[in-house]
Amino acid sequence: MAEIDIIAGVSEKDWESFAGKVSEIASYVSWIHVVVSDGTMGVDATITDFSKLSELLDTYPNVSFEARLLTATPEKYVRFLADAGFKRLIVHVESNDPRRFLDEVKFDEVEVGIAMDGATEIEEVEPFLEEVDFVVVMTAEAGEAIGTFLPEAVEKVKRIRQNFPDLPIEVVGGITDTTVKTVKDAGATRIVSSSFVFQNSHGIADAISALENV
Repeated sequence: MAEIDIIAGVSEKDWESFAGKVSEIASYVSWIHVVVSDGTMGVDATITDFSKLSELLDTYPNVSFEARLLTATPEKYVRFLADAGFKRLIVHVESNDPRRFLDEVKFDEVEVGIAMDGATEIEEVEPFLEEVDFVVVMTAEAGEAIGTFLPEAVEKVKRIRQNFPDLPIEVVGGITDTTVKTVKDAGATRIVSSSFVFQNSHGIADAISALENV
């Protein structure tokens, strides 16, 4: 089985909460997944104040950051996030023009991913999979604070793994110690967990250990 990376997911509406969550999790993980939403795709807006991001990311030199752009026009955020120090940028295939994003991001030294929401058919993302560095399969509906795991997403992971055996597959949404085995067995190699990690009654370290050792 391929090596599995556990990534902490952070989605906050104000700067103080965002910085607090990053501080809370930074010593436990090597990657943090940040949701960037401006409200244009039917979900609540998150932080879009990028003026402080560079300073914050510099505070945690041992942690890398990726941003999933839950916005209709992700291309306009590429330069800000790349300059702030994000190492991976993820476009949703449901955005207005994912091709425009891919054309814009190729000038920056970042890994590029494409995400598909829970209701999106796999055929919509397949044309892009040859040209991205990784794919993100939403295993809960994008924008849900505590996402309900979507079993049908597992079949998407299996199909992508069969057709693209070397492509990293990241899953986001509804990931707990009970759902993680299903996505691992299907072929996911990056596991993003938010509420399970932050709200675990036994603490963050135990939560991450539970995800890693299933």
